[in-house]
Amino acid sequence: MHIAVVGSGYVGLVTGACFAEFGVDVTCVDVDAEKIARLSEAVSPIYEPGLEQLIKKNLQAGRLRFTTDVESATQQSLVIFLAVGTPPRPDGSADLTFVEVAVKTIAAHMDSYKVIATKSTVPVGTGKRLAELIRQHQTKPAQFSVISNPEFLREGAAISDFMRPDRVVIGGSDAEAIAIMRDLYRPLYLIETPFVITSLEGAELIKYAANAFLATKISFINEIANLCEKVGCDVHDVARAIGMDRRIGPKFLHAGPGFGGSCFPKDTAALSVIGQQYSSPTKIVDAVIDVNANQRRSMIPKIEKLAGGGVAGKRIGVLGLAFKPETDDIRDAPSVEIIRGLLKAGASVTAYDPVARDEALRVLPEIEYANDEYEAAAGAEVLVFVTEWNQFRALDMERIRKTMKVPRIADLRNIYDPADMRAMGFEYVGVGR
Repeated sequence: MHIAVVGSGYVGLVTGACFAEFGVDVTCVDVDAEKIARLSEAVSPIYEPGLEQLIKKNLQAGRLRFTTDVESATQQSLVIFLAVGTPPRPDGSADLTFVEVAVKTIAAHMDSYKVIATKSTVPVGTGKRLAELIRQHQTKPAQFSVISNPEFLREGAAISDFMRPDRVVIGGSDAEAIAIMRDLYRPLYLIETPFVITSLEGAELIKYAANAFLATKISFINEIANLCEKVGCDVHDVARAIGMDRRIGPKFLHAGPGFGGSCFPKDTAALSVIGQQYSSPTKIVDAVIDVNANQRRSMIPKIEKLAGGGVAGKRIGVLGLAFKPETDDIRDAPSVEIIRGLLKAGASVTAYDPVARDEALRVLPEIEYANDEYEAAAGAEVLVFVTEWNQFRALDMERIRKTMKVPRIADLRNIYDPADMRAMGFEYVGVGR
């Protein structure tokens, strides 16, 4: 089977490379000629563990190719995945411009039966809208089916998430199209992956509901963490105990500066708008969004208090810029809002991240960038941990203490033990501890 993946960003690249690894012939399409040229040389534009090696392997095997030619990719493929961006509009709703442009282009070049499968996160009702657009923009009549096949990929673990998913969701009403999609995912039968077959609308809502629920767990534990600080207990103890309840589970119960990235902020906002459009308010989701915004803002006074009442004129070291470890993605990262708040308060900032420096430079050109953790700490009056990279978990803290101007740690990811840090001579604050 030959498939096309329209959009060679994060989702599109992982989808294309992993299907090629399954033995499928894959053509990845993008309008960015420079990106396509680099990908054809096996150079990935994003950092994702294992992705570049997978691209190189399948390029050499002849199962994976990259092009800007939508026409040829459309005509030689049975299944065409849509993996283009759906950025938020100012009101929080999903902007479907890229999806609609892609579908209109595909429709103009269709010459035989096609399955159009949406990987992009799109609002409920989009599948039916896309079917209408295809009918309107076909230059010659051709049968087609529209399927919703949402992705559930965690940045930093996307390859394993695709190869060993918790479930595969396929939404649609055409039995032939569903059978084709099942055949594409056939290698997953060997590991007994559950398949959820549902309606277009069901599949579209599942993606939003899943992300909103995970975001809810994060905002919930952050509220509990703030209460822990007031009553004098440790959020680690609370989170561990409630996570032992199998109905709750231990994941996403880690207090911190709030969620970020390309999915949770965007998808919770979009789900809230969908609820308004259907006169079904999502009051819990709205509260999750508010709690997250407040959590981010609360990190600035926490750092200012630790710094002795303010950060004006003081050097602050920041460790971690990506919104989570094992990615260079800084979209909606807490680090950006925290650093901008520190700068506005008069601080100077020196930051270090193992892989996100180039991405951060585009949005934070006004700060200094260190070559390692110790350079970021040198001369600082507060060292702020924002991203929990593994390499930050076993630093030479005695060396850190000696190189800082004033030994103060704002551990926004609760990486270190408060008692240990204070015993070493640091002033220390965490989140909920």
